[in-house]
Amino acid sequence: MKIFLCCAAGMSTSMLVNKMEQAAQEKGIECSISAHSVAEFEDCIQQNDVCLVAPQVKFKYEEFKQRANEIGKGCGLIDMMNYGMLKGDVVLDQAVSLYNTNQGVEA
Repeated sequence: MKIFLCCAAGMSTSMLVNKMEQAAQEKGIECSISAHSVAEFEDCIQQNDVCLVAPQVKFKYEEFKQRANEIGKGCGLIDMMNYGMLKGDVVLDQAVSLYNTNQGVEA
């Protein structure tokens, strides 16, 4: 499973990526996680399974979600509290749930 976080510049989001990678290791989930700017969305959604949109760019969420749905990919908005507190395990669970939903797997 390939996950990318879509944000403004990528600094705070890269810290969340690290927390998510730690959580994935602890849970035995094989995935790759990266952070990219909103300008990279179109390239990234083609190459990844799930997009998570950071709170600071939530104005782009509806547009991104619609595009992701068109090509059968998952897209979710990261909760501001989970983002701010760097709750990598919770955000990872959100990504896994989106992935499973798109794969037709019951969560």
